[in-house]
Parts: sequence; C-alpha cells; structure tokens
Amino acid sequence: MPWETIKLNSGYSIPSIGFGTWTLGNGQGPVDQVEQALENGYNHIDTAQSYRNEGETGVALKESGLSRSDIFVTTKYSGTNGLDIPTSIKNSVNSLGVSYVDLYLVHSPRLAVPDIPTCWAQMEKVKEDGLAKSIGISNFGVEDMEILIASAKVKPAVNQILLHPYVYQQQKPILDYAAKNGIVIEAYSALIPITKSPGGPLDKPLNDLAAKFGATPEQVLLAWTKAKGAVVVTTSSKKTRLQGYLAAGDIDLSSEDIAAIDAAGALGEKKANAMVIVKRVAVGAIACAAVFSACNFFGISMM
Repeated sequence: MPWETIKLNSGYSIPSIGFGTWTLGNGQGPVDQVEQALENGYNHIDTAQSYRNEGETGVALKESGLSRSDIFVTTKYSGTNGLDIPTSIKNSVNSLGVSYVDLYLVHSPRLAVPDIPTCWAQMEKVKEDGLAKSIGISNFGVEDMEILIASAKVKPAVNQILLHPYVYQQQKPILDYAAKNGIVIEAYSALIPITKSPGGPLDKPLNDLAAKFGATPEQVLLAWTKAKGAVVVTTSSKKTRLQGYLAAGDIDLSSEDIAAIDAAGALGEKKANAMVIVKRVAVGAIACAAVFSACNFFGISMM
C-alpha cells in the first residue's frame, strides 16, 4: 500500500490514511460504506460516540471477516448523553463488538470536565485497563496540550485536528508543538478547499499539479496533507474515489510543489479572515443604523 504506517509514541503504529464515519448517519448505509472501505483496502476506521454509528461500524467489522489485528479502530469520547469516560469507553467497545480500540480520543478540550488533568487521568486509566492501545486528543490547541502534558503520565499519541492549506498557517503552532512532543497529527476535512470552498487561490496550483502528476486535485491535496506528516481521515460513498484517495499516496510532491500550495493556502486564509472582518463591520453598521433609526423614531438625540 502506498500509505505507510506511522509509529506512535505508545509503541504502536497507525495506518496513515483512515476512513471516517462522521457524515454517514446510521442504519444500513454506514454498514455498507464501512464494508466497502474495508474491501478496498482501508484498514483504519475512524468513528466516535457522537457520530451514533459505532454499532453499524461494529456490524461492518464483523461482516468483513477480517482478523481484529488487521484493523485499526479509532473512536472518541464525545460526552454523549452526559456519560463519563469510564462508562463511554465500555459502551463504545460493546457497540463496536471488540474488546479494545486501537486509539481512543477526547473529542474536544471542552469535554475535559472538571478540567484537562482530571479528564486525562481517566483516559490513562482506559489505556491501563487495556480498553485502548493508544490514547489521544482531538481539536486541542497549544495551551490545552501544555496543560495536559504538565500533569500527564502518558503523552497523547495523536491530536486529530482540522487541517488543509487554508488553515495551515493558523494550525501550524499546533503542528510544531505536537512535533516537539512526539504527538502525531491526524487531519480531518482535508478536502474542504475543493468540496466547500472551490474557486479560491488553491485552484490554480492544485490543477497545475494534478496535470503534472496525471492525478486529480483531490489526490494532490491528500498528498500535500501526507507531506506535512499527518494521518489523513477521509470518506466517500463512491468506490472510485476511495480507490483514488489510496492512489494519492504514490504522489511525491517536491518542496517547490508544497511551497506553492502553502502560499496559495496562506493567501486564501488572509482573504477568509478579511471577509470575516468585513462581515463583522457590516453587522455592526446595521446594528448602529437600527439604533440610530430607533432613537430618531422616539425623538432621542444621539449628538
């Protein structure tokens, strides 16, 4: 397979591309789609308590006929139904039909109740009890990680975050801190510049590089994510796209290729930030106009 495994600080290895169940919903659909992913070579399945399809994922794992040791299973503590970590992990492994998960993540620092050190101590107990081979975090910023590591006995193996070229500069401090502390970055929503924000500065370099490599822009974007050292979590209901994503692992971007994508991503990020400011100013102007009109109506002078 073109996507290698990456060694974690826990001593285990993680496949560098995974199939995510975030958008799949529940019912027979996710069962079929997880089965399709497994059949096409995705041996890393990423789900979560809040996705509400751990049960369907478990059915697909069982029906695949694959050995448990051949599949890397990630799920996340999402605080669903107000359940605590010890209860949630037991529910998750039962729903998945496994005795352990390969990776268990805290889905957000906001779930660290009453605080991050207490929450992480509970995660360490999950690992100690053998319910998870590795433990990690998701959506944690640098300050969150600093608080966690200050009291941790076991460092997080991964931090799963939003990562694509339009947020790369914003997320880079997280990547740098993780690298210094031996924490692997996992990237979700890596294809957003194509699926949600087409027509931006990235279009040209992605299209140019796609032509250069005889690939698709999506494949180039995944190759960029891989080049940043991140594990990719992606999804699709289409078999051809799943196969194409796997083939993206064969694309070897040069430093110049990566720099071109970085530069376009930074330009897009600046434009996006400018639009946020414009929208805030516009909202403020509308609010001021409304107040001014109301004051005039009631005969109140604003001078």
